[in-house]
Amino acid sequence: MYLPSPEERNYEFLQWYKGDLCALAFKVLHDKQRGPLVFMRIYSGMIKPQLAVHNINGNCTERISRLLLPFADQHVEIPSLTAGNIALTVGLKHTATGDTIVSSKSSALAATRRAEREGEKKQRHNSETERLLLAGVEIPEPVFFCTIEPPSVAKQPDLDHALKCLQREDPSLKVRLDPDSGQTVLCGMGELHIDIIHDRIKREYGLETYLGPLQVAYRETILNSVRATDTLDRTLGDKRHLVTVELEAKPTETSSVVPVIEYAASISEDILKGSQEAIENGIHSACLQGPLLGSPIQDVAITLHSLMIHPGTSSTMISACVSRCVQKALKTADKQILEPLMNLEVTVTRDHLSAVLADLAQRRGSIQEIQTRQDNRVVVGFVPLAETMGYSTVLRTLTSGSATFTLELSNYQAMNPQDQSTLLNRRSGLT
Repeated sequence: MYLPSPEERNYEFLQWYKGDLCALAFKVLHDKQRGPLVFMRIYSGMIKPQLAVHNINGNCTERISRLLLPFADQHVEIPSLTAGNIALTVGLKHTATGDTIVSSKSSALAATRRAEREGEKKQRHNSETERLLLAGVEIPEPVFFCTIEPPSVAKQPDLDHALKCLQREDPSLKVRLDPDSGQTVLCGMGELHIDIIHDRIKREYGLETYLGPLQVAYRETILNSVRATDTLDRTLGDKRHLVTVELEAKPTETSSVVPVIEYAASISEDILKGSQEAIENGIHSACLQGPLLGSPIQDVAITLHSLMIHPGTSSTMISACVSRCVQKALKTADKQILEPLMNLEVTVTRDHLSAVLADLAQRRGSIQEIQTRQDNRVVVGFVPLAETMGYSTVLRTLTSGSATFTLELSNYQAMNPQDQSTLLNRRSGLT
């Protein structure tokens, strides 16, 4: 009645589906009686109960057991629903927020082929073609992390279950296990994000958890190219494992957390055929922990110059030797810490503008422009994430609660030497 018809909207990804089902799972709720409830926005096609659907993101097929129309907390069961509507589905066990749902795997493959044919005309990369098929949202990398602990070891399975449910509801929340300490680490988009997750675990799952101090997700890189060699010689039982590696680590121009792996012409095809996977696993694992802070390494290319493998050497030993050699090279190079730089937008009244600008200057912020929006001023700029700790409280105090702000990750930038040495001293307990 009041909004444009779905046929009037032109979404780029819809043209590949040719009227087949394409829907976005935009919200997941966990109901104690019914289990996971998935809210879906149908872009094309039709949904019915007992329909088997394919999840592109999770690459799995599931069955919708019931189809409901939500009216606040009242749910009305319905026989079918067409494009443009929002449905509540019961029975999807693996679908998470942001997933794209289609009628079948063959439908997804047909759409991929159509998009690829069009992509070849427009010279698109495969990754771009994949993105064209998805109705979902792009999830930014988490920038804050902290440890979370249950009140007792007996409650650890309950905490794991709660975190698994919350990750399905909120894909920007990442949970990982620290290999050194064995602690569970929460990775999120900011202080408020992690606070809300902590509060929800208490309210919805009845768990009183403890959070460690908030940490910023730094990254590391190298500034010059270095060569390193390493030999691993072990005898296990009656088998001798012997690997000798020579490689070079150098900085790259393109920004990427995944290392660029190259092989010198002297490396034979036969060696690569049997051990390429082991070599690349070793390089990837070495780049997960940098030599300065143990943060991931980015913008690095690794070139393998020579590799000698004794017959019968296991792939685990090859990985271990390559990994150790990469770490050796990274340690000897000139190292640089990269810190997350945030896009900041503060909306403030004219009276409090100077106080906000003075505070941002103290936080190593750089102002790009100051716009006028009705009676307010909008300050647009960049600020290092580490300097935004507790910013919402300070801003409220400075402006008597009248200002609002938004933060979004812009990129990672090199720290200046003085800030870098301060950070390293603080981490090592010298300051």
